[in-house]
Amino acid sequence: MSATTAGSYQMPSAAPALLPEEQADPIGKGLLIGGGILGVASILFGFPGILALVWMTMILVGSIRTFGRSAAITGWGISALVLYCLFPFLWLVRLSMDPAANGKVLPSTFSLANYGAVLDNDEFVRAFFNSIIVAGSATAIAMLIGGAAAYALGRLPVPGKQYIMFAVLAVAMFPGISIVGPIFELWRTIGLFDTKTGLVLPNVTFALPMSIWIMSSFFRELPRDLEHAAYMDGATPFQAFRKVMLPLAAPGVFTSAILVFINTWNEFLMAVSLSATSNSITIPAAISFFQGENTLEIPVGPISAASVMVMLPLVAMVLVFQRRIVAGLTAGGVKG
Repeated sequence: MSATTAGSYQMPSAAPALLPEEQADPIGKGLLIGGGILGVASILFGFPGILALVWMTMILVGSIRTFGRSAAITGWGISALVLYCLFPFLWLVRLSMDPAANGKVLPSTFSLANYGAVLDNDEFVRAFFNSIIVAGSATAIAMLIGGAAAYALGRLPVPGKQYIMFAVLAVAMFPGISIVGPIFELWRTIGLFDTKTGLVLPNVTFALPMSIWIMSSFFRELPRDLEHAAYMDGATPFQAFRKVMLPLAAPGVFTSAILVFINTWNEFLMAVSLSATSNSITIPAAISFFQGENTLEIPVGPISAASVMVMLPLVAMVLVFQRRIVAGLTAGGVKG
């Protein structure tokens, strides 16, 4: 008698697992495909809105039958969140390419005439360069002052540094509308109204709290042994900051610079209140001054095209440097 029959027990073989193709529900697949086709046709040909409920229900039921309830709900939730975030930008692009700007989902014709009209506007072009100068200058000054202040508050034994940090943060909490009036009167008195300098200074003031808080957290987490080694080699505190600590804190500095530039580029209240002519007006304020053929017409198309052109540099910057931004925002959050 063999060992298998005499003393051992052989486990019954498990049933073969079904392949994904065998597990798929043909009805679910049919609902997904049919709902997708009906949805695309509804958007392209302007079918009645009641059909939206039909094809959306078909896609929802088909996804549940095909992928399972949990996976389908997760996928729909992520898709809804992405669409919610992208919809304003996509709608803005759609308005910018519609000569009529009538609000239909898909215009009858697509045209770049609105972009041509914006580029032919000398005031807009000059405001674009004004924004580059103001945002670039404010970012550079905020990085210089904020970097030195962040290093002192994060590394050096400054008395009452905690209270200083709270005071710096309190500056950022002031609503701009409450101080724009006094700044307006002061700038008119000392001759800074309608100048680029008059726009750079308030932007630097509001940018410093954010840059100091971001960079100080990076300087605080850097190993002190590196700084002590620099002192033992004869470096002064400024040399240790410039040659040792600043390169190590580059992710935080880079992240702070990008965030300051974006906030300054999009700043509207000070730009529209402290400038009056093309000598200093920036992009956000210039767009608000766009006029139609008469006082009752709102130039939706040119405004949308100008807004898209303003956002493109920021979108490109974030896409190119997204890894540095994420690294900069998270690097100081974990010790060890």
